[in-house]
Amino acid sequence: MARPDLLQRLLDQYAEAITPWASSVAKYMLADVDRRNERAWKQAGKEIGRELRNEIMYAPTGQAFTMLLNEQVTLIKSLPVEAGERVHALTVEALTTGRRADAIAKEIMNTEGVTKSRATLIARTEVARASSLLTEARARYVGSEGYIWRTAGDGDVRDSHAEMEGKYVRWDSTPRLSDGTRTHAGQIYNCRCYPEPVLPDD
Repeated sequence: MARPDLLQRLLDQYAEAITPWASSVAKYMLADVDRRNERAWKQAGKEIGRELRNEIMYAPTGQAFTMLLNEQVTLIKSLPVEAGERVHALTVEALTTGRRADAIAKEIMNTEGVTKSRATLIARTEVARASSLLTEARARYVGSEGYIWRTAGDGDVRDSHAEMEGKYVRWDSTPRLSDGTRTHAGQIYNCRCYPEPVLPDD
């Protein structure tokens, strides 16, 4: 049986080996979010002055983009390591607890489903968070100090998020929600809320 330290080292090496691929996936995802975010700003731009619209369109979002890219690459690379660690833990459990091998084997086979579920959660969360952070970067560049919290407006909205609907939030002050979490709109796992920037007068 392979030693745990060897398995961990091989998993870490694999995670590093997929860095270029992870970076490519993250860049594609962020570029798509940025394009959609920019289209939304252009739509909003019809209602604001020319100078403000030009500032928004050319806002320096590069810093936010770079931060998001680095974080998303790290999350993507963590998937194979997490899957390997789960298989290792289940194997050790089989050896130390006397559980039937076929029961453990079923759980190991389900690792792919667990990994897919985790990947889906990461993708949903990161796309929403990227959109929210890029909106913030553009809005703050033109002098916006805060936003109105908006929800998806359906039955799946968390109670603590529904309570935030329509409330004004400053960009520089992350609100504490009634469930104890601290987050801006669209910046926490499975959140479909979004910030509606309050722009300075033209």
